[in-house]
Amino acid sequence: MTEKYDMQEIFSKKIRAGRRTYFFDVRSTKAGDYYMTITESVKGINDEGIPSYKKHKIYLYKEGFNDFKEAFESVSNYIIKEKGEEIISEKKFEKNEEIKSSEQEETSTKFTEVNFDDLGKD
Repeated sequence: MTEKYDMQEIFSKKIRAGRRTYFFDVRSTKAGDYYMTITESVKGINDEGIPSYKKHKIYLYKEGFNDFKEAFESVSNYIIKEKGEEIISEKKFEKNEEIKSSEQEETSTKFTEVNFDDLGKD
């Protein structure tokens, strides 16, 4: 009799970041060892206008933990050193929205005066 392999999560951590959610899950191999899955879930709207989620998953095993951690820290530190911790894309988005809004106000208040009496005279 074979024992049923159970893919249950052993431990999980969730992080929300804007429209994205990251799941760090510990799972068990058939041999009883642990590995990690990192899932990125991005909320969007499908063609029918219904909310949907796109998911991307990475499987990370213990033999890659140290190299992964070092690479993550190195790249994270580089980005923070070069660009700081402020989220630039959000500021640009807000600024673009402000510009679009003021452009729309300008266009909506501009108009050309048309004198219909002049149209029939030739």
